[in-house]
Amino acid sequence: MRVNVLVGGPLEMVPTELILQRKDEKWIGVDRGALRLLRWGIKPVLAIGDFDSVTGDELQGLEGKITRIKTYPPEKDYTDTQLGVKFAIQEQADEIEIFGATGGRLDHLLANLFLPLQSEFKPYLTRIKIIDCQNVVSYYLPGDYTISRLPHKKYLAFVNLTPVQGLTLKDEKYPLQNWSSQIPFSWTSNEFTAEENHFSFESGIVSVIQCSDQLK
Repeated sequence: MRVNVLVGGPLEMVPTELILQRKDEKWIGVDRGALRLLRWGIKPVLAIGDFDSVTGDELQGLEGKITRIKTYPPEKDYTDTQLGVKFAIQEQADEIEIFGATGGRLDHLLANLFLPLQSEFKPYLTRIKIIDCQNVVSYYLPGDYTISRLPHKKYLAFVNLTPVQGLTLKDEKYPLQNWSSQIPFSWTSNEFTAEENHFSFESGIVSVIQCSDQLK
């Protein structure tokens, strides 16, 4: 089961067409993301967050249309995005795909990007993706993998978020053999050579980003 989480990031980075294609799936609206879902005709199973980016009238409107609303104070232990992901985990989601989590403030972007590395979320790391109009971010633990090219995605980046050993890009346009690093590093602007390519690494955590130049 896939649970989709819509956060309240800049609208221009939100792939509305893809969201509408998933209208009948399970959605969680985080903060202003709950308002956006309702405007697109999607009723989330939960609205959650501190709702500091919505007005009192807008919040009251949510209360009349969404069955489950969980409101938190702005001063709390979790970010709004973390709260949304925590609930998706409670729903026993096999896949957790986060929208509206990029663009705008850099501190928000970094918090969302590093979220799966935190101890509470790390057991679910491989289930989590961050998606916007140009990028799909996936997370990997050590192993040997086949990755399939997504529609409209030209570029392929490999980013070690922790120290990594033995990163090998076997058949990408720019191969890499048994590379290791103690610091985070981004191998950007690589490309697929076929509809499926392969990579492997021995230790650490790697994010793979499929991306395009133009907004879709």
